[in-house]
Amino acid sequence: MSAGPPGRSWTPSTSARARVELERSSPKDATSDVHPPASAATFGRHALLPDEPPSRRPPASEPGDVHDAMVSRLSLLVDLASLLTREVDFDALLATTCERVAEALSAERATIWLVDADNGDLVSRVAILPELPALRLPLGRGLAGWVARTGEAVRIADASKDERFDASVDRTTGYTTRSILAVPIREEGRAVRGVVQVLNRGGADAPSRGAAGAPSAFDEEDEKYLLALAGQIARAFSLTTLRPADEGGPGLTLRGPFNRIVGRSPELRAVYERVTLAAQTDATVLLRGETGTGKGLFSRAIHVNSRRQAGPFVTVDCTTLPIQLVESELFGHERGAFTGADRRVPGRVELAQGGTLFLDEIGDLPHDVQGKLLRFLQERTFERVGGRQTMTVDVRVVCATHQDLEQRVSDGRFREDLYYRVRVVEIEIPPLRARGVAEMEQLAIHFADIYARRYGRPAPVFGADALAVMRAHAWPGNVRELEHWVESAIVLAPDGRIGASQLPRARKVTGSQVGAERAPAAEIEGAVAAPGARPAAPAGSAVPLGLTLEEATLRYVAATVDACAGNKAEAARRLAVGRNTIGRMLKGERDASGRGSYPGDGADET
Repeated sequence: MSAGPPGRSWTPSTSARARVELERSSPKDATSDVHPPASAATFGRHALLPDEPPSRRPPASEPGDVHDAMVSRLSLLVDLASLLTREVDFDALLATTCERVAEALSAERATIWLVDADNGDLVSRVAILPELPALRLPLGRGLAGWVARTGEAVRIADASKDERFDASVDRTTGYTTRSILAVPIREEGRAVRGVVQVLNRGGADAPSRGAAGAPSAFDEEDEKYLLALAGQIARAFSLTTLRPADEGGPGLTLRGPFNRIVGRSPELRAVYERVTLAAQTDATVLLRGETGTGKGLFSRAIHVNSRRQAGPFVTVDCTTLPIQLVESELFGHERGAFTGADRRVPGRVELAQGGTLFLDEIGDLPHDVQGKLLRFLQERTFERVGGRQTMTVDVRVVCATHQDLEQRVSDGRFREDLYYRVRVVEIEIPPLRARGVAEMEQLAIHFADIYARRYGRPAPVFGADALAVMRAHAWPGNVRELEHWVESAIVLAPDGRIGASQLPRARKVTGSQVGAERAPAAEIEGAVAAPGARPAAPAGSAVPLGLTLEEATLRYVAATVDACAGNKAEAARRLAVGRNTIGRMLKGERDASGRGSYPGDGADET
């Protein structure tokens, strides 16, 4: 094989790239939900690995320490280790790795080919988006195919004189391949996972090191370095979702274009495309989908594949913020702003400076703070609680919700102007049931492999009875529910054999609400029952999900009074509270909603 296919043989970049420090493997701050800047090699469509290339070996005519040059080259291996725990775009990772390899070996071009275990051929791209067609090569064709099939390295000074060389791509692209070095990607003693190939040592204008007119060739030191790098790349693949489904078999399983996100169904292709496009800009993104579909993973994929990847990723769970402290949590407070504020505290917005602010479950944000959030989204300015100084921050905002925002706007629980402000780029994440049985099974195997390693279990095998149960389940909790099912099964299957008996029993969650598609509203089973008995609801009375506790209580009390034909004394008896309590609650509801009075309303009776 000569140069890679048209438009996808990666060459060294000559443009200036972002310089960032090498990432340290520091865990996320579990208390603040702030992911520190990837003080590391950044990645995505921008700089995946540090800009500074490894030192090249000194020319043969000059004295130099080859050992020092090799140590410097191995810095690329260290850089790769920092990319394995995040939702990096695999194609961007492969492309930038090729650029660095080509720089390190003074080559014109480099290509990484992966062995697709499902199709049995070589592929140079993980993405399967319509505008990015897969580039494939049969095993055994060209030098790259020969290396993938035999597992042997190839180093050729003049490709045109080797009968294994396939010049068809050169004829198509107009590129001239002179020297080639290609080595297998594999761990010691294991099957081949792919091929790393570099072309034309020294570049077209570099002086040749051979006889007059002979092409410049790669040498034994180049081959040793590339073999070491290929072994580390193979180990890196085993820690990502590119790892093989069968450790003993050749190739890799292409589970999706982003690390840690599994799925290649047509339903996810549009999601991948939008995530990729959104990551290239700073536009506000709204991720919508049912609970457990992976909105958090996709939000991080947007961040780590954007130009802000080196900045912090700050998560705000809007469902857990206390109403009294929500503004302080978001925007911070000054010393003395309220009782107990003994020092200045920055808010989540400030902590996200230069990075991404992820507002999870924004549909549950208290109404009182929505106005201030709207101003921040419009102008990127805010004041701390108790402060007068207007602060300005440079952050990208990504939101997510499983709520029906349109209904909440209609109900007056979500500001209409805020709705239009957050709904700039909208990405709908499909539920698991819409992605097909095959993808559900692939996810189950993926999770089984993860938890088997974590808990020291043998390689897991799903029995036919277990698969039948899983195929028949509706998965209302989506991928999160599937993951927990599989984790439970791994724990209960010490021999690695998973049967139906190891799976959790499917139970119906009464009144559950999953995403924008809501279950029927929970019927009020208590409006007319006698104290101590399980009450039965009057026909048609219901408390919809998504209300605050106060709203749900008011509606429950009002429904009970309605069921008692407006008799508050009877309603108070059935609810086991005083009549004055009923009167105060109904008065508060009427003041808030403008509703008319109930029959018999007047001065509260004792």
